[in-house]
Amino acid sequence: MRTPYFDDGQITIYCGDNVETLAELGRDVADLTVTSPPYNMRTRVRNGKYTTRERSDVDFSIKYKYFDDALSIDEYYTFHRKVISTILKCSPVLLWNIQIVTGSKEAIFKLIGHFCKSIKDIIVWDKGSGQPAMHPSVINKATELILVFEQKATAGRAFKRSYFPRGKMDDIWRLGRGNNKINGHSASFPIGLPIKAIEGWSQKGQTVLDPFLGAGTTLQACQLLNRRGIGIELSEEYCKIAVERLRHKVAYSLPPTPSAKNTTKSIQLSLI
Repeated sequence: MRTPYFDDGQITIYCGDNVETLAELGRDVADLTVTSPPYNMRTRVRNGKYTTRERSDVDFSIKYKYFDDALSIDEYYTFHRKVISTILKCSPVLLWNIQIVTGSKEAIFKLIGHFCKSIKDIIVWDKGSGQPAMHPSVINKATELILVFEQKATAGRAFKRSYFPRGKMDDIWRLGRGNNKINGHSASFPIGLPIKAIEGWSQKGQTVLDPFLGAGTTLQACQLLNRRGIGIELSEEYCKIAVERLRHKVAYSLPPTPSAKNTTKSIQLSLI
């Protein structure tokens, strides 16, 4: 069995390949998975063909130090099909946060088709505003998608296991980006997103998995909500960042749900 990078009895972090690690951990290791994989931001189109973005210096599309985020469409599709299939052997529900960008669009649409029977619903994360598009005639992206998968899903939209009351879970989550640049990792989602997912699809004491751990926001939410957490991250530097964030516990308060007309607010955090 793989030795954890970090384990305090509630939170466990593994440093390594997520598919290999999950295979070692075995089936049904978690009660819920909440994650956000890289978006393939640096695969671009030039002269009608997909290619890697030319600039290699500082640029907003550079999100990771140790991963170029520039797979081919086929590579991106094949990799994520394998990861999703593996997760659905380990967890009954998967919330998969993704943004449709140039480098992910075709692969995501193919993944939705392939997993059409496993996807129970789609949530839209409304960030309030989008970064200006890099080119003319391109729509600004003010939203991201959260694909909600269910293991051994049956027909219909009702989940076999969820914990939100009838009429209380909307398919639009209005959450500002928050601080998405954390100690060298610039692709973190706001902590309000995993909190909402964890409260909706798990109970206290259950285990939540994040196989693309990054800076550890999902595990911070587990720590706050009294869930066990398992994180898997390929980069040792990001594992160190996640551990450091877990050592500085945060107090939080959720703002009132904003209306569509109001400016969105992210979860408020303060160090304890």
